[in-house]
Amino acid sequence: MEDTEKIAVEAREEAEKAESSRALYEIKMKFLGRTGKVTALLKGMRDIAAELRPAFGKKVNDLREKLEGIFGEIEARVKAKEMEKKLASEKIDVTEPGRHTAQGALHPITRTRDELIDVFAGMGFEIFEGPEIETEYYNFTALNTPADHPARDMQDTFYIGDGVLLRTQTSAGQIRLMEKKKPPIKMLSPGRVFRSDDDATHSPMFHQMEGLVVDKTITLCDLQGMLDEFARKMFSSSAKTRLRPSYFPFTEPSVEVDVSCTACGGKGCSLCKGTGWIEVLGAGMVNRHVLENCGVDPDEYTGFAFGMGIERIAMLKYGIRHIRSFFENDTRFLQQFKD
Repeated sequence: MEDTEKIAVEAREEAEKAESSRALYEIKMKFLGRTGKVTALLKGMRDIAAELRPAFGKKVNDLREKLEGIFGEIEARVKAKEMEKKLASEKIDVTEPGRHTAQGALHPITRTRDELIDVFAGMGFEIFEGPEIETEYYNFTALNTPADHPARDMQDTFYIGDGVLLRTQTSAGQIRLMEKKKPPIKMLSPGRVFRSDDDATHSPMFHQMEGLVVDKTITLCDLQGMLDEFARKMFSSSAKTRLRPSYFPFTEPSVEVDVSCTACGGKGCSLCKGTGWIEVLGAGMVNRHVLENCGVDPDEYTGFAFGMGIERIAMLKYGIRHIRSFFENDTRFLQQFKD
């Protein structure tokens, strides 16, 4: 009977010293847990005379209830103090100025790529993206590029194995699609390409977008009409295009395509060197040998192809002077392209 009184006093003294809920819980288990002191008292009832056990059992139950009350009371105080500390540590001074969160913007190359896709998708082109690691067959041979062509030299092309290279043009995707799909074909192939070239307007890695249309009775006039629509949508409603004779192994006839100067509107300025025109892409009618290589009858079908550098279009559209600006990751440069 005396032990129950001592346990009550001891429990309160230890509980009052607890500084956290965890510490209080451990003290509570010391007295009320399965191996606690109150449980030990109950186990000791077998050593008490039978006539004294009811009174002793009542005394122990009263002790248990008393301890539950003590721990409950102190637990409420401890939790209140812990909440005060937590609120103090998480206090926010609403009078302080807020932190500025920088807002990102699409990279001009991504922006230009998306704009180009929107323009040509509006004219019915489907998107096809081929692999960046290509074979010589798809990158050169199937495109009617001779074995001794300078473009195949190691100083111009990045070879990574016997007959395997980093593609120098996305035109390889045209071959892959024509092998799988029969005409009519109207496809656009954007992606990264790689060439051993580096100056103010060239980079070892850059982005191209190739287009291909194959169907019956396709003519150079269809190419001209499509390019006019492209120039009006991409640059301005008054933009015009012109075709100049050129040479590419995979097209015949081949043309260089100029657009009226985006800076002076065709009047002549330093950007267009007084001519009023700026070269933007190469194009032409698909060479019949290319069609034959893909199993397309050149006597039944004709087509045109065109290819442009996305960096080139972005430089003209946004007045960017050096291609390296795209790859320097200068946030001041990128901030200019926010909507």
